Amino acid sequence: MLVRFWPQVQEVPRPLTGRGFLAVLSRIIVLGAVASVALVGFTTFRIWEQGQRDERPASNAIVVMGAAQYDGTPSPIFAARLDHAIELFQDGVAPRLIVTGGKAEGDRTTEAASGRDYAVAHGIPAEAILAEDRSRTTIESIRGVAALMADAGLDRAVFVSDRSHMLRVLQMATDNGIQAYGSPTQTSPLDGDVVAMADAFVHELGALAAYLLTRGSP
Repeated sequence: MLVRFWPQVQEVPRPLTGRGFLAVLSRIIVLGAVASVALVGFTTFRIWEQGQRDERPASNAIVVMGAAQYDGTPSPIFAARLDHAIELFQDGVAPRLIVTGGKAEGDRTTEAASGRDYAVAHGIPAEAILAEDRSRTTIESIRGVAALMADAGLDRAVFVSDRSHMLRVLQMATDNGIQAYGSPTQTSPLDGDVVAMADAFVHELGALAAYLLTRGSP
């Protein structure tokens, strides 16, 4: 015989009221906002951190990421990258220099060709230079470089670009089978322009997010 000494109470789930639903939704929104801010902050730090590293181990090649050129003359940003890559080559970091970049509509030459001419004019032997001259985006450049390196039996490279660009470049290079290191130029015009640098960081945040989500990037 079952004896009950006090009433048994069973909890029954109650539907959320309008006020309760709004309270839960508000908490979710706040947590989402905090997580987003934390993620953006961490990624910004990683972009900055990688941009401060100058990695120049002995490698197979030095890769210069392309930038604007004006009828065969590298822009100041591109020239700063090329100058740094030439310095690395002359310091014996690698026996090959790879220049990258295609041409925009209406251009008479490519970024790679203007970079090659600039490097030769500054003492780099023409036979030491490889060119990837079809790309218009960072990911296209990296894939083209990966193909060039594979054909030449190369697998280890130091990449040269601006500080804010390095994290994305190295992530893409690693994803495409290259043992990649970064040596950012320290004379980029961007470094002396706070507004331009901030804009570059914002661009990189968006471009890196797009790449990680879709494996495609501007």
